Amino acid sequence: MDLYSIGEMLIDFTPGSEPASYIRNPGGAPANVAIAAARNGLAAGLCTCVGDDDFGRFLFHTLEENGVQVMNLELCSQAVTTLAFVTLDAGGNRSFTFARKPGADMFLGEDAVKEEDIRNSAIVHAGSYSLSASPAAEATAKAMRLAHSLGKLVSFDVNYRGVVWSSGPAACAAKVREILPYVDLLKVSDEEVDMMGGEDALPGLMEEFGVALLVETLGGSGARCFFAGEHWDVAGKKVPCVDTNGAGDAFWGAFLSSLRLQGVDRVDQITREIASRAMEYGNAAGGLTVQKKGAIPALPTREEIEAALGA
Repeated sequence: MDLYSIGEMLIDFTPGSEPASYIRNPGGAPANVAIAAARNGLAAGLCTCVGDDDFGRFLFHTLEENGVQVMNLELCSQAVTTLAFVTLDAGGNRSFTFARKPGADMFLGEDAVKEEDIRNSAIVHAGSYSLSASPAAEATAKAMRLAHSLGKLVSFDVNYRGVVWSSGPAACAAKVREILPYVDLLKVSDEEVDMMGGEDALPGLMEEFGVALLVETLGGSGARCFFAGEHWDVAGKKVPCVDTNGAGDAFWGAFLSSLRLQGVDRVDQITREIASRAMEYGNAAGGLTVQKKGAIPALPTREEIEAALGA
């Protein structure tokens, strides 16, 4: 398994060509990153559980159709998904209204993540939504600690939404800091950077917790990479890579894919040149997703990304 992605599911109601036309798609960082990696030719798996209903089954079928193997499948009697009702404004930007189905806090069971799956993975990825409720928080932390102890490449995506963290950004930041000692690669976007103390605080945060590489996806202006005590803007044309339209997840799935395609399976193998190539690869994927207005069908394939890089 190239990539093992851990987390609960977010159902994304994405508008079609007509404002009132909605297409059901699975979303959220864990699923979108896994799908983005699978579309780049990597073996991607996802650990999660959903409600034992048509809605949940639709989600798993969509994942399978996109090359993602669902690990440790658990169909619960309650529906444990979070719903996001998504609309487009006149500028083509998406806005979210969140709602929860019964049992929505039961994202991951304590034993949902199997040690065998961790051992058989090159990269282990999770998002901070999984830290918002117990026992999901413990299951995610346990998986991160195990992956780190086994020398796996550990990736983490900071996701902050006020509806999940009802006690405010400070609670989310505190939970993220608990997980950082086990993280090699960290992805944040604008509001998460503010939550973690601002851009000036990022180098110190990385040094304190031993984070090797941090990527900031900047809303509307590309991305920035912090690596080995320095930072640089991604080379080439800047493109919008904002998380709310799926581009951030496309970026990160392609970024991790580039590392694997370049032969990386340990953090000490990453060089500035390798990271720069991954930034370009991810940025191209994010731009393609923005152009297609987001959603699962917009997550690009390896061929589409390479064609965009060669243009």
